[in-house]
Amino acid sequence: MDLQFIEIIPKTGPLFWGALYTIFVGLLACGLGIAVGTALLLMRNSRFWLVRKFVGIYGSFIRGTPALVQILVFYYALAPLSGINVGPLTAGVMAVGFNSGAYVAEILRGGLTRIPKGQWEAAEALGLARHKIWFKIILPQVFNSVIPLLVNEFTMVIKITPLLSTITVVELTRASQMLYNETFRPVEVLLLAALIYFVICFSVSQYGEYLQRRSMKYRL
Repeated sequence: MDLQFIEIIPKTGPLFWGALYTIFVGLLACGLGIAVGTALLLMRNSRFWLVRKFVGIYGSFIRGTPALVQILVFYYALAPLSGINVGPLTAGVMAVGFNSGAYVAEILRGGLTRIPKGQWEAAEALGLARHKIWFKIILPQVFNSVIPLLVNEFTMVIKITPLLSTITVVELTRASQMLYNETFRPVEVLLLAALIYFVICFSVSQYGEYLQRRSMKYRL
């Protein structure tokens, strides 16, 4: 196979714009995922059985269905159900964010197990309200203990974003499709796209490992 990267490189501007858009979408979805995951963690520890049951069903549904199906459901069903015209970007960010939220909830649940039970008892003995115990004492420690894992979750979110090309979000994969349709060089374009994805994910994972080492250093 004769690879002609020299012909492709001058036209790779859209790929780098697509990469920036991928990071932007990933940040939005990850932020939403953290918010959803935090809400699910609080609901999982609710006093109401029905709320706890909903969290279990939600997590099982997200983990048991393909992310692509979830994206398509958000894109095609959200507007008719809500009566609001939802664009591809909004639907994509919401789908990936709610998908990530289920996994973030599990990450936070693991962090919660590291918090000594005595802190709950001490806070309750001081007469602090339940929401103050959560938001001023428990959650800050939970997030501090799972920062590296949340960074790794961002890597997973980046790996899901190519699925958004199916609903016409022009992220890196969609930009690659448009470029190889123009240049008739799919192999070269996709290899460059794969390299860009690798650089993004490798950089994020290295940052996560740095935070892990730093976290362990401060614990020692």
